[in-house]
Amino acid sequence: MTNMKDIKVEKVTLNIGTGKPGPELEKALKLLNKITGKKPCETKTKKRIPTWGVRPGLVIGCKVTVRGKEAEALLERLFLATDHKLDPRKLDSTGNLSFGIKEYLDIPGTEYDISIGIIGLDAAVTLTRAGYSIKRRKLKSKSIGKKHRITKEEARAFLEEKFKVKFGEQ
Repeated sequence: MTNMKDIKVEKVTLNIGTGKPGPELEKALKLLNKITGKKPCETKTKKRIPTWGVRPGLVIGCKVTVRGKEAEALLERLFLATDHKLDPRKLDSTGNLSFGIKEYLDIPGTEYDISIGIIGLDAAVTLTRAGYSIKRRKLKSKSIGKKHRITKEEARAFLEEKFKVKFGEQ
């Protein structure tokens, strides 16, 4: 029996920003597909920044979102890449988590590919509770009550218990 206060992993989003289109972007797309087995989507710029050579609509990165049981399995592999150690500053006030992996070779189950080279990536983890869908529904959407929101401490306890993550200064 599940409780309304039980925390679960809603999604894990992997992101690689290359800064410009070209061979680096193709390598990043190939890498995200290799790690997750899903087709990544390209991310485009919205603003013009002339000093960086960026214009609106330019593809500068890619991302892929994994949900459900696959997200939990992927998250376990990503935590193995960080040796189950994270900085407490990686958690935000609403209990979500974001961290980086310097080399994809650290992730168990991925092998070196000469055509990709060595690339790092970012992972963003969204935690949720039962009843969170009321803020996203189309009709009569409401905000999540203060007592039902996930706090930083609750998220930390959940990650320590479920994934054996240790939080400490790195």
